[in-house]
Amino acid sequence: MDKSKELNASVKLINEKLHFTGTVEGNSPVSIDYTPPLGDNLGYTSLELLLLSLSSCLGSSVLTFLRRMGKTIREFEIRSKGFRKQEHPTGFSHIIMEMDITAENLLEAEVDKLVRLSEATYCPVWSMLRGNVTVEVKYKINP
Repeated sequence: MDKSKELNASVKLINEKLHFTGTVEGNSPVSIDYTPPLGDNLGYTSLELLLLSLSSCLGSSVLTFLRRMGKTIREFEIRSKGFRKQEHPTGFSHIIMEMDITAENLLEAEVDKLVRLSEATYCPVWSMLRGNVTVEVKYKINP
């Protein structure tokens, strides 16, 4: 397998419940846990990490293209909400992401296009969710 296409991750149990540390190829460890009584709330849950992954994936692709377009981004934030299914497996049925972008001369049509490109081509996390989870992106452009 092509090493540039390979990603290696490791999680290690560190207590008698469900608290893990996770590492990926030498990066700083991440604390992963579950809610009580099964866990101790000592880290992110797996679904919280999924929301962060999706948000940073969208943000990375949008920001890369905005910068290539010569836009100066002064502030950028994505808040995401995941709505869980009631039945097992209780993964997300719907995710809403809200982007706040502070940049001059940025048009809604430009952001719309970049969100569509991110979904269709450039955000691998989103592509893995497609067909299983409804993902909705809202945004606000601040001058």
